[in-house]
Amino acid sequence: MQVQGNDGWESAGECSRRVFWRVAAGILVVLALPGCRGAGTSAPAKVQAALELTSSSFQGSQIPAKFSCNGAGISPQLSWSEPPSGTVSFALIATDPDAPGRTFVHWVIYDLPAGMRTLPEGMPALSQIADGLRQGRNDFGEIGYGGPCPPGHSAHHYHFTLYALDAKLNLPVGATRVQVEAAMKGHILARGELVGLYQR
Repeated sequence: MQVQGNDGWESAGECSRRVFWRVAAGILVVLALPGCRGAGTSAPAKVQAALELTSSSFQGSQIPAKFSCNGAGISPQLSWSEPPSGTVSFALIATDPDAPGRTFVHWVIYDLPAGMRTLPEGMPALSQIADGLRQGRNDFGEIGYGGPCPPGHSAHHYHFTLYALDAKLNLPVGATRVQVEAAMKGHILARGELVGLYQR
């Protein structure tokens, strides 16, 4: 069987091959255009490395009472592993997602120097400490660390999350968790988390 093409008569097989290659070329052109990816796909997100965050203050996964409102309420010791190259500062946020009604913020600390690898036990409740380290406001309305103080007798999980950043945040002292998280967007190189349990 013959069909009429642009240049005269050709076989059905030749016509089919010509149509196939034109369609294939069209698909390649569409795929090459910026933004013309398949439905449901998107550019890959920035990959974050992992930090190992530990504490010599915890007893296994349990937070001793001295770090809570039932004790001295001092902050626990924290240590972390080497961050990725390009790290300029660290930020730390401690929260209780088991709190009634909302996630309760216990500690916000930022602009920790890139060379720092540990926070000592009992950090002073000051808005600014040596080396430019700054502390924000917790949900008790205070600057610095506020220890676990869960209502009732159920165990709560306390998440200490450390972020390695490629910039200093340079936020004013007393910044909130929301302000710190907004300033960190696009600057996180690595993160690590330590979860401790506390029950009255």
